[in-house]
Amino acid sequence: MRPLVAFAAFGLLGGCPLAACTMGPDFQPPDPPKVQSFLPDQPPQFVAGGIDGGEAQRIVDGLDIPGQWWAVFQSPQLNSLIETALRANPDIRAASAGLRVAQEAARAQRATLFPTLQAGFGATANQVPTVLSAPTADNNYSYSLYTLGLTLSYNLDLWGANRRQIESLDALAEAQCFQLEGAYLSLASNVVAAAILEASLRAQIEATQRIVAAQRDTLDILNRQSTLGAVTGSDVAAQQAALAQVEATLPPLQKALAQQRNLLATLTGRFPDQSLAERFKLENLKLPEELPLSLPSRLVEQRPDVRAAESNLHSASALVGVAIANQFPNITLNASIGTQALTLGTLFGPTLASSVVGVSVLQTILDGGALAAKKRGAQAALEQADAQYRSTVLQAFRNVADTLRALEYDALTLKASVAAEQATATSLQIARRRLELGDATYIFVLTAELAYQQASLLRVQAQAARYTDTAALFQALGGGWWNRDEPVKDAAARLRCRTPTPRPPIPAGVVSQR
Repeated sequence: MRPLVAFAAFGLLGGCPLAACTMGPDFQPPDPPKVQSFLPDQPPQFVAGGIDGGEAQRIVDGLDIPGQWWAVFQSPQLNSLIETALRANPDIRAASAGLRVAQEAARAQRATLFPTLQAGFGATANQVPTVLSAPTADNNYSYSLYTLGLTLSYNLDLWGANRRQIESLDALAEAQCFQLEGAYLSLASNVVAAAILEASLRAQIEATQRIVAAQRDTLDILNRQSTLGAVTGSDVAAQQAALAQVEATLPPLQKALAQQRNLLATLTGRFPDQSLAERFKLENLKLPEELPLSLPSRLVEQRPDVRAAESNLHSASALVGVAIANQFPNITLNASIGTQALTLGTLFGPTLASSVVGVSVLQTILDGGALAAKKRGAQAALEQADAQYRSTVLQAFRNVADTLRALEYDALTLKASVAAEQATATSLQIARRRLELGDATYIFVLTAELAYQQASLLRVQAQAARYTDTAALFQALGGGWWNRDEPVKDAAARLRCRTPTPRPPIPAGVVSQR
């Protein structure tokens, strides 16, 4: 950190112009991390799974992110639900109100740069004891007194305490702005994740229902063979138990689906008893084949949490200047004009006015070390904010790296899961045909059914994981808030967020919507 400004009376000695000095360090945004990639062996693409919704995905380095990034899934229902959530979710309204609070606090502090003019009026009824001399020229012991005055005061702010305080509050308002952007990003990501999980649960329920139907067919076969004496009653009982076990897995899935519907209703600002028209299935979602990956040096400009941490660091830096400036004399110019009269009619008489012009200088001589302690505390708070910023940056890079690894292994898992599902489906068909022909035992068929059941559910979960982690990548990269042309609400407020430096336009046909 650069050395603090020396404790000299710059306005008087010529070190800086009068009423233009600001104590403390001048904030400079931290340099971006000097790293070249998010992973030591960053994969350029992810393998295809061999089914719809399992297409190969390619990483495009430096590709910009659209403002409505969720549109890459090409689901009108999802787009509509997110737009509703961004308008109606109370957490967004709370974050927006918090931004306005921070902005108004900064505006209120900015007013300290201007003179304060106050007007006062007073009226009193007075009674003086007769043992004293009459206070008025007409020797009345009872009289009324009317007072009218204007007072003008102006703090010179020679050392920049007010200006540093304004700088700090402006930075806090900007931090709140990025927190609002973070709330928008989190809400959109939560809606996408909830919709994908709903689609996954529907697919798992459908797969389980198919398994139940297959197990019932097997039970019918065993019942027919039992009447012919081909199988024993214990085989029939075992199949009935297996069927009951599979049927028992349906209610938990249905419960989870109902809870996801309640979650989506809550995210969109509705009560659970208000049904949603949107229904999500995996086959109605499109997996984007080209994924953007920002340059590591740009991640700190794009992530709302990193930008908020930077603004908090800026605020802490300015407060160091406030603490230093408070150790110097406080100089205030004062001017007042007033008039007093015994009657309202004579209050504006030319001979009754009085005026005062002066300057006050206030310097703390002895305070038990309070100001010095506040300065040290401000410097410690700056160190804390710096460490928190660096921690946020590290977490951001880890988030992107974790997501890239998840996408890599999601693709491999889905490919293997599809192969396993296809193999177990073929094995089950063969086993059931052999059982029907009396060429296989029931245990052989039951083993094939259980293998197919497990493979089907794992395939659905692996397919949903690719969608979920694709959305997580867009979230980890910042969500493209800087490309949003028409913010959902509070446009004037959110324009306060400083956008990243301009970048090349999005190539046509790659990510069509900004």
